[in-house]
Amino acid sequence: MIAVERGVVDAACFHCGLPVAPASSWRVTIAGVERAMCCPGCEAVAQSIVDNGFSDYYGTREGFAATAAAQDLVPPELQFYDSEPPDHDAGASAGADTNADTDISETDYTVSNIRCAACIWLIERRLARLPGVYSAQVNAVSERLQVRRDARICKTSDILAALRAIGYAAYPYDPVQHGEQLERSRKTLFRQLFIAGLSMMQVMMYAVPAYLAGEGGMDADMAGLMRWAGLLLTLPALVYSAQPFFRGAWRDIRNCAPGMDVPVALGIAAAFGGSALATWRGEGDVYFDSVTMFIFLLLCSRYLELAARRKAASALDKLQQSLPASALRMDAYPHAGTQLVAAAQLCAGDVILVRPGEALAADCIVLDGVSSVDLSLLTGESRPVHKGVGDFVPGGAVNIAQALTAKVVRTAGDSTLSVLVGLVNRAGQAKPKLALWADRVAAWFVAALLLFAVAVFCAWYAVDPARAWPVAIAVLVVSCPCALSLATPTALAAATDRLLRQGILAVQPHVLETLHRATHIVFDKTGTLTAGKPTLQDLVTLGTLPPDDCLRIAAAMERSSTHPLALTIVQAAADQQLHGIPETSALRHAAGQGVEATVDGVTYRLGNFAFVHALIPTASTMPAADADEQAEASYVFLASGKGWLARFDIADALRPEAQAVVAHFQRLGKSLVLLSGDRHDVAQRVADRLGIPTALGDCLPESKLSFVQGLQRGGAIVAMVGDGVNDAAVLRAADVSFAMGSGAALAQTNADCVLLSGQLSALCESDRVAAKTLAVIRQNLAWATLYNAVAIPAAALGWINPWLSGVGMSLSSVVVVLNAVRLRRTGKGG
Repeated sequence: MIAVERGVVDAACFHCGLPVAPASSWRVTIAGVERAMCCPGCEAVAQSIVDNGFSDYYGTREGFAATAAAQDLVPPELQFYDSEPPDHDAGASAGADTNADTDISETDYTVSNIRCAACIWLIERRLARLPGVYSAQVNAVSERLQVRRDARICKTSDILAALRAIGYAAYPYDPVQHGEQLERSRKTLFRQLFIAGLSMMQVMMYAVPAYLAGEGGMDADMAGLMRWAGLLLTLPALVYSAQPFFRGAWRDIRNCAPGMDVPVALGIAAAFGGSALATWRGEGDVYFDSVTMFIFLLLCSRYLELAARRKAASALDKLQQSLPASALRMDAYPHAGTQLVAAAQLCAGDVILVRPGEALAADCIVLDGVSSVDLSLLTGESRPVHKGVGDFVPGGAVNIAQALTAKVVRTAGDSTLSVLVGLVNRAGQAKPKLALWADRVAAWFVAALLLFAVAVFCAWYAVDPARAWPVAIAVLVVSCPCALSLATPTALAAATDRLLRQGILAVQPHVLETLHRATHIVFDKTGTLTAGKPTLQDLVTLGTLPPDDCLRIAAAMERSSTHPLALTIVQAAADQQLHGIPETSALRHAAGQGVEATVDGVTYRLGNFAFVHALIPTASTMPAADADEQAEASYVFLASGKGWLARFDIADALRPEAQAVVAHFQRLGKSLVLLSGDRHDVAQRVADRLGIPTALGDCLPESKLSFVQGLQRGGAIVAMVGDGVNDAAVLRAADVSFAMGSGAALAQTNADCVLLSGQLSALCESDRVAAKTLAVIRQNLAWATLYNAVAIPAAALGWINPWLSGVGMSLSSVVVVLNAVRLRRTGKGG
């Protein structure tokens, strides 16, 4: 352990041991003692170690740290994160993902002190320059950072050190720690707000008599006493409450990225400096009341902004906290006895006991018991759902009635809720074009404002030097770049929160913007416009094989499929309690056509007519040639190499809300199209019943893709609605896409938005929220632009004094935030 004597402190750098220049001003207080540093690099690293509670590092080290000039310093507490396994790099619950083959990792971090567009720009640009970083995206609303990097080149400590070097504290994301950090920030901000308010009231007590007395109406000694009292009472607000503005401004200036804190800090410092000088001289105007009021009102707007952010992130917080950390595993099932284990230790096949009031730790199948479960966080469905033996229950569902015994089918990390949380995390990372435009405008706005304030000062100094200083202060204070920065993200955050609470997950940032501009709405049929739960209407035998045997063979071939028609055949076999379902081999799926398999040495095909007919000898006749072409049922044929065996007539009822959804988009003038892999005549009849003008049947996945791409080449903006399983290619190709949500398909979805509730009516709600969100964003941007266009010239002309400027700026931010928060309301008026 190194012992550094007090006399050596000023001769050698306490961090690295190198000599300290006599005129060095770099100092860090460690364990109550001010220590000298040789350079700003050592000062920054040492201060970071102290700020993060690792001061004991200096008491236990056995050698000096390397110099900042020699290498990029990585403090020991940051290196600790590098030793963690990839799955914990950013917290499994946060959706961290590492590809073992390429070491490409997507990790989440919590970043504090994010204030505006300039902060986001600076963080993303700084991390983009790190070797091995492919992308870095900041969500200002949740203060989350997602980094995609090569884990072999860029370590977690590199990310954290780079952020600390530019003034941002960060750590790998953990839901509990993140919540605690937000709560600490709220309490700190509230204390600063309280002190500023107290100072403002006290300063006003001394300022109001001076205003009432007027010029010359108060004794000079008394007026001087009032000024000095105002100065002293302003100091707490300046030194403590205004810290966020000065720290943010210094960080922005140091990194050459002027943000909204720069004009704020300059305005406060200029107003206080000018007032202090006037107090010292005993002549001139003082603005202590304006300074304290400005600090108080701006902190009020920030407090409201923080509250809006917390509300916007509340749905995600609930999701992340819903998956329990432990479960009661029954190792000796069916015998009694449970063991409390971590949810992460559960494996597929484990049996768990879920008591009333507990949430399922993983996706399960009920083995024993009957109960009701609450799926509101997963689907938005507020009513309890009945579950019994054999039913699937997703992880995160809350058991609210009787105890259930369930078998784990997917681990906690792969459960429906975990996948959903990962999708929600992705939803907030990227930014739509409108938000990117607002960020760029706000960044340029600050730089232009500073130059304009200097020009105004020079102009007034030439005309009336006495007014130059207060007018320049008013210009700095009255401007509101934060209104521009907050206009779009607050509205999008509020809208996303509202949608999520209604069972609609917007994964991509452009969903609302693109849906509002869409010219064509393209629907899949099965599982989208129809209920997705077709039933077997009839089984027509076409050969000598008995109906039950035909159904057994078909059920065996479809057991592994998740297609709605396949599930119908399997369910029909179960409903008829058919036993002895045979095993299959050489199973081969043909997308959009059917399945081929070998059962008891015989090759069978099950699917559409053309696919099955290819297996039949040419001489074979088709006994079902007289099938009713006007029937709305879908036909699934079964045959072997010897001939036709059976025809399954399967019908799927329309969703009750399908007619209303189609009518909604027709009223908006959208072009509607129905694409289906089903027979064209069946698809056309469904389209006719719903009033959809264009319908195409017999569409394979590539046909759907080609059709949508053809529309896009013609200038159309296409919104595609499908079931999310068989429509992956066309969902990816559409300008904006929606998948009907289900536990099994959730992880496979390629859509931009998932309708978790499984209700088609959620599409109409998405469209209504999109229209309102775009309207609110336009209102916010128009207000911010109009306010700055009026207020800044008015301040420059001397029509607005500094204290009124502070009121205007604060109210401008409050108006933007409150207008955006309106989107969270889900009532009819919302």
